[in-house]
Amino acid sequence: MLKGKVLVAQGGGPTAVINESMVGTVIESRKIPSVERVYGAYHGVSGIVDEEFIDLTRETTHNLEMVGQTPCSALGSTRVKPDEAYCMEIFKVLKAHEIDTFFYIGGNDSSDTLRILHDKALAENYDLSCVHIPKTIDNDLMVNDHTPGYPSAARFVALAFAGVNADNRALPGVYVAVVMGRHAGFLTAASALGRKFDDDGPHLIYVPEVDFNLDQFVRSVQEVYNKHGRCVVAVSEGIHDESGTPIMAKLAKEVEKDAHGNIQLSGSGALADLLTDYIKTHSNISRVRGDTFGYLQRSFLGCVSDVDAREAREVGEKAVQYAHFGDSKGQHTGSVTIHRTGFYSVEYHLTPLDQIAAKTKVMSQQYLDDSGHDVTSKFLLYLRPLLGSGFPESARLRMNRVPKLLNS
Repeated sequence: MLKGKVLVAQGGGPTAVINESMVGTVIESRKIPSVERVYGAYHGVSGIVDEEFIDLTRETTHNLEMVGQTPCSALGSTRVKPDEAYCMEIFKVLKAHEIDTFFYIGGNDSSDTLRILHDKALAENYDLSCVHIPKTIDNDLMVNDHTPGYPSAARFVALAFAGVNADNRALPGVYVAVVMGRHAGFLTAASALGRKFDDDGPHLIYVPEVDFNLDQFVRSVQEVYNKHGRCVVAVSEGIHDESGTPIMAKLAKEVEKDAHGNIQLSGSGALADLLTDYIKTHSNISRVRGDTFGYLQRSFLGCVSDVDAREAREVGEKAVQYAHFGDSKGQHTGSVTIHRTGFYSVEYHLTPLDQIAAKTKVMSQQYLDDSGHDVTSKFLLYLRPLLGSGFPESARLRMNRVPKLLNS
């Protein structure tokens, strides 16, 4: 059962609802009499190694609830991707502080960290339960129907494109926006939920699951522009050609790389600028603009899906319950996963860490249109319930035109 000292941490990119999971974990843990202390690691696994702990047992429930409704990671986060040696340092700290249960809120790298730690604990006969609590706006965790953080980010993307479409219709031209997503296009695909009328944008949607061809891209933009007099394009930052080379690397003279050696895709407007320049130089369209949503989609205040917030709280609570009572198979370690039932409801399971750790889920082919630059109705049906209640709708004036007298 859950006992002694409990530790919770947040890792990777923040989301609009990650604090709901943290608060659910803390409050549920504090209900259990055998739990002595609930600690929070400040800045994820980096905070564990540096022994930067906060005693959340002493935090008021009222303030926790307020924090839960606040976007971004209240405990801070980290981009550190621990290897075996780093995990050994984490394990030393956990033992020194007599931590019995470690809850880590994060993506596939976070679950991999827990897998390594649990294996080390078993090897040293140390009783440590490790429970992974899912989150990522990329929606790319295996086994899960969807991941907390994604619905709110998707809601933002859909509404942002609905607004952009209205702007583009008022002042026609070509507009290209780059959305986060290195390997999975779920977030970019969410832009389709902002469409209402037949000629609404985004008219073209490009995701990493489909190979990207620059010349075909320009032809498609030109075709849409010729048809509607305008074109709105949604592009995943991770688009690549048929050889797997990122389009960013093909167009840029110099590319920045992150700490893991990956081409830096987020945090700059480079890809949008490169694509708009390519359109200008390879078409007869002069008014072309580009944007990069960047970090805006991660923790945007006031654009939270109520479904997302509820489920984010529940996965934290379920993590504590699994750690305390175990699942139907008596397991106390694993990843809490979300499974859809009915038209829209969910249930939670505890899934072995090795089914989640260091793996990436991408969009199913049934969600991708044969054109290569759109999504299917099946994807729209998949996503719509996740966006929550009160989703705004746009309207248009009916064009009851007055006959011309001088220019007939």
